[in-house]
Amino acid sequence: MKTDNTRVYKMSFASVYPHYIAKAEKKGRTKAEVDEIIFWLTGYNGRDLQNILDNKTDFENFFTKAPQINPNVSKITGVVCGIRVENIEDKLMQQIRYLDKLVDELSKGKAMEKILRM
Repeated sequence: MKTDNTRVYKMSFASVYPHYIAKAEKKGRTKAEVDEIIFWLTGYNGRDLQNILDNKTDFENFFTKAPQINPNVSKITGVVCGIRVENIEDKLMQQIRYLDKLVDELSKGKAMEKILRM
């Protein structure tokens, strides 16, 4: 089943970022750890992330303009929103769900070495 994900792609990353942080902090994790996950996944750094937040960059541009999607993303497996991330055919939606999955793992107390597939 193919769905139209345009609305999600055009949603600003800045509108979702605070939710990632809140989810992590609620479970005793930190903003710095969320940022580390984002940097690992996308190749962005702190200055890049701040520009993305300030400019209200949408998810589509957030991922398509990422310096380098981590080559180990294929090691991210599991279920997010009832869907196995490794089976998502739409590349952009899969990248969004990879980030969701990593933040989920963080909030569940998983060690950063395991989250970052080291």
